[in-house]
Amino acid sequence: MIQEQQVLDRIERMRRRKPVVREERITLAHGAGGKATQTLIEAVFLEAFRNPMLAPLEDGALLRIGSEQTAFTTDSYVVSPLFFPGGDIGDLAVNGTVNDLAMCGARPVHLSAGFILEEGFPVADLRRITTSMAEAASAAGVTIVTGDTKVVQRGKADGCYITTAGVGLVEHPVTLSASRARPGDAVIVSGPIGAHGAAIMLARGEFDLEASIASDTAPLYGIVSDLLNALPQHVRCLRDATRGGVATVLNEVARASEVAVVLDEEQIPVAPEVTGVCELLGLDPLYVACEGRFVTVVDAEHAGQALDVLRAHPLGAEAAIAGTVAADPPGLVLLRTAFGGTRVVDVLVGDPLPRIC
Repeated sequence: MIQEQQVLDRIERMRRRKPVVREERITLAHGAGGKATQTLIEAVFLEAFRNPMLAPLEDGALLRIGSEQTAFTTDSYVVSPLFFPGGDIGDLAVNGTVNDLAMCGARPVHLSAGFILEEGFPVADLRRITTSMAEAASAAGVTIVTGDTKVVQRGKADGCYITTAGVGLVEHPVTLSASRARPGDAVIVSGPIGAHGAAIMLARGEFDLEASIASDTAPLYGIVSDLLNALPQHVRCLRDATRGGVATVLNEVARASEVAVVLDEEQIPVAPEVTGVCELLGLDPLYVACEGRFVTVVDAEHAGQALDVLRAHPLGAEAAIAGTVAADPPGLVLLRTAFGGTRVVDVLVGDPLPRIC
């Protein structure tokens, strides 16, 4: 026990150090959503742009314009390959942005779309992408109202990159934040995790593996709205588990709320195909990205009702209570394994699957 406490104390000291980017040049790890990304954001971007709206580092900023409370978010998409089972960069760009707004409790309304195209990119592929974006926007109930296009020289990009920004209206009387988790709360995952990252990995063709896995990319505001309508005062926070997966977003919650998150490995929903691919490649599904799943923290008394609400929606049919919030050790995520042990689920430095969104 003394040795375990020493390890926990050391982790806590490391986490409280002021973030410093020690590398002289940007690496892929800086864009992977793990520790390197967090350090880059806090040491460079937050240091330069610090203000009360940016400081919480939530999925979007809440702004009041006149009598309306709005949410504003922005994102960029560099996924490789551009087309993959279950989707493509176009619907991914729409769904990823509207989902960030949904995690703020906002109904997505308008999007912008900026395209960086490489000289020589096939027009037929661009039409396929924009058609996919239009269909995804219609399904999500948003309108793409402005945009921009740039073309760079051949070899200076990777076909097509997309940058989007989104505006949504906050219509629920809720306060959502990663800093609101309390000991005793329940941690709920909206469905099986890791499908998007696994689908991208297989689509790259770098491994001699075949599996029927499609990306879970989907707009989440409908299921989120059902939850917030049913339990407006009992939902602590919402996070979509994209880069870095469920493990990373729960570490953000644990740090922001200064609590421990204790997961039960046997209760975390993972499709057998995703489990199989991850086992073959030595990956942990907790770190593999989703694009149509979210994590919510709900007070324990209403966890059963929240689960019923989520399971009543097609996107939440396999939702599960994956763990609980505890007081100690603060700032850490722990996993009770299927073998009866417990291990720390820390944030990875980088990501085993770069450029998945």
